[in-house]
Amino acid sequence: MNNVLHLVWLVPFFPLVGFLITGLLRKQLSKPLTTIIGSGMVLASFIVSVLLFTEVKNGNTYVANLFDFISYGTLSIPFAFQIDQLSSLFLLIITGIGFLIHLYSSSYMHEENNEHFGRFFSYLNLFVFSMLLLVLGANYVIMFIGWEGVGLCSYLLIGYWFKNIEYGNAAKKAFIMNRIGDLGFLIAIFWLIAKLGTVTYTTHDGGGVFDLYQKLTRTDVIGITMLLFVGATGKSAQIPLYTWLPDAMAGPTPVSALIHAATMVTAGIYMIARSNILYTMAPETQSVVAAIGLATALFAATIAIKQNDIKKVLAYSTVSQLGYMFLGLGVGAYTGAVFHVMTHAFFKALLFLGAGSVIHAMHHEQDIRKMGGLAKKLPITHITFLIGCIAIAGIPPFSGFFSKDEILAFAYAKDPLYYYLGVAGAAMTAFYMFRLYATTFRGTFRGTEEQKHHLHESPAAMTIPLIVLAILAAVGGLIGIPESLVPDAHKLEHFLEPIFAKSNEIKMAALPEHHTEINLMVISVALALAMIIFAWVRYSKKPELNEPAGFGKVLADKWYIDELYNYAVVKPLQWLARFMNSFFEKKVVDGIVNGVGRMVTYTSRQVRLLQSGLVGNYVLLMVLSMLALFVVKFFIKK
Repeated sequence: MNNVLHLVWLVPFFPLVGFLITGLLRKQLSKPLTTIIGSGMVLASFIVSVLLFTEVKNGNTYVANLFDFISYGTLSIPFAFQIDQLSSLFLLIITGIGFLIHLYSSSYMHEENNEHFGRFFSYLNLFVFSMLLLVLGANYVIMFIGWEGVGLCSYLLIGYWFKNIEYGNAAKKAFIMNRIGDLGFLIAIFWLIAKLGTVTYTTHDGGGVFDLYQKLTRTDVIGITMLLFVGATGKSAQIPLYTWLPDAMAGPTPVSALIHAATMVTAGIYMIARSNILYTMAPETQSVVAAIGLATALFAATIAIKQNDIKKVLAYSTVSQLGYMFLGLGVGAYTGAVFHVMTHAFFKALLFLGAGSVIHAMHHEQDIRKMGGLAKKLPITHITFLIGCIAIAGIPPFSGFFSKDEILAFAYAKDPLYYYLGVAGAAMTAFYMFRLYATTFRGTFRGTEEQKHHLHESPAAMTIPLIVLAILAAVGGLIGIPESLVPDAHKLEHFLEPIFAKSNEIKMAALPEHHTEINLMVISVALALAMIIFAWVRYSKKPELNEPAGFGKVLADKWYIDELYNYAVVKPLQWLARFMNSFFEKKVVDGIVNGVGRMVTYTSRQVRLLQSGLVGNYVLLMVLSMLALFVVKFFIKK
């Protein structure tokens, strides 16, 4: 065993140290020093992650049992890290993208004072630490600790500007909606403990969850997988627990990039991919996962079409793309779903950071109707953002094409209806992304003269991450070239094969014939190109500047789902809270407590009269007591 694998604990350790230093010394550290420590710790994690990935690629895996975390009777839950094909790939995504976002933040957040700058970087480091804990955990309990950690960090970062009440409400919304999903995850963990006596994924002696899964009844496996999926719908923003993610745009733009690309929202996909054998054993749950994923992909895409906030368009795009990942998981395309996580990390981080560059140049303006013609003023941002748009639209040979079409091909093999609906969503994706691009970068500038005068390209600390991500978005998909185009070229599939081996043995997810798969690709790309050309021509010349009307207003107002939740859930709960406060709390709870107090006070006032100090009273009391004893004794004898 190579000693490099024993260094796995360093990967989460570095960001944890960065969190402690930048958090505790935020008032003393200068901005450059905070940047060096905060970014440097994530870079150190990335370097170790690369070394670990190299070892795993050479066929070595490792489980590091650091210490006993919970030990009670026969139940033993170690604090352990597992480094294998799946976790090592996610380590590269989290630490690599995370480092670029940290570097970008050093410039984007330069207006903050030293204390708040340090607070921001400490939260970012804690976010990365929590996500690393989530993917490295060798059992569901350690995963759950990281799971809760990213939930906490999302609250801290979305509400970073905590003096803004609206931003604080967005942070609370994210936190509370995720707790709903987390309850499902927690119940699933207890269910596994009750049925199998373990939550460890796999052990050398065959005593792990994925070794003993055949002991689970059909009801058990469906129940556990459905509960795990409930957790995933919250963390990865699927119907009905998706509305927190667009509101998460309240946080600084680097936070949006980190949540959407490298952490949090990918946690649900990771969890199901890790639990693939359980889902393969529960085809009913897989059908639910596919249906919810597809519905989310289409629903979010329709909303994105009419959004005018540059970050909101990207937010609903993320919800939609996550839907495609769940579609892939639901039809058995586990590798395709993980592949799309990776490519999505590249182009979505690029798009969010590009949007941040635009917002930075426009002095915090986010309405695309007030932009236009920025291509000449922001050349690097423009060309990198365009690459991101092409990648997410699924145009070959950019990265999004390979991962998206792999999912769609598996969807077609499962049910052609899945494919046709998926292609419709992909066409909408191409349309709204190039509506966003054309309205922002093409045509003439529609902002104020002051904004026009101050337009300039972002500093190098912001443009270098854009360039790196643009390269990854352009060529990252080449590690997953399908067999129908180039035989034996899907390197990612070969790499991840050990993770999904048992699922493939039980139920091999089949692709359609090569010629059919190529035809499906042609249809998908042709529709995407048609939408791109239409949106480019339409919105470059005449962008929509007026408020949407008719059905467009329904889409702009997000199908009124937030209003529905407000009336169906929030307001009834607020009414119940007011009732409990005004009646139950004051009349019942306080009434009982205060009544007991008044009774004790009254009783004590009466009892104190017994101690009057008058001898005559004491003699009378003695006589009455003797008389009472005589009466009692007389009646008892009777």
